[in-house]
Amino acid sequence: MDPSSSSSPSAASSVVSFLSIVEKLKRTKRTGWINNGIKGPESIADHMYRMGIMAMLVDDPALDRTKCIKMAIVHDLAEALVGDITPYDGISKEQKRMLEQSGMKQIVETLGNTAQAQEIAALWQEYEDDATDEAHLVHDLDKCEMIQQAMEYEHSDQTKLESFFASTRGIFRHPQVQSWVDEIVRRRLANESQ
Repeated sequence: MDPSSSSSPSAASSVVSFLSIVEKLKRTKRTGWINNGIKGPESIADHMYRMGIMAMLVDDPALDRTKCIKMAIVHDLAEALVGDITPYDGISKEQKRMLEQSGMKQIVETLGNTAQAQEIAALWQEYEDDATDEAHLVHDLDKCEMIQQAMEYEHSDQTKLESFFASTRGIFRHPQVQSWVDEIVRRRLANESQ
């Protein structure tokens, strides 16, 4: 690829426009926490950032760790345009999928259909399809990060968020993530007994 083409004014304009879309992830608070009365809840970007760190901590030579890190930081990217839709929002899974696919199409177009845009879209689609070992891991990280945050909110906000834990019981596939989940549950129970 010609390096000058990626540094042209039109390419720079596309990137800056895309980054303005991404900025919405920093401002959009996660719906599940809002619905449960958490004060000052995390943003979508906060969630994706910690997932990226978690992916860095996975020690499994059978997985493409770099792909997992990238997938973690783009898996909720479409939410910048459609918002954080939860199962309790009255929108079907099919409608949500269509909205998010439309959002990803808009993101690819904003980036000018570049190789980078295609990589982001492919990683997002791989996560959505959940058909690869890397996608399975990132799905595990998504739910593990959620219950880690739930445990932390239960402690900081003196509240109960059992539904988040109940919704994830028995779903984890990767043994290392399962060990993290076991530790989260152990600490949660220890906090409850204090």
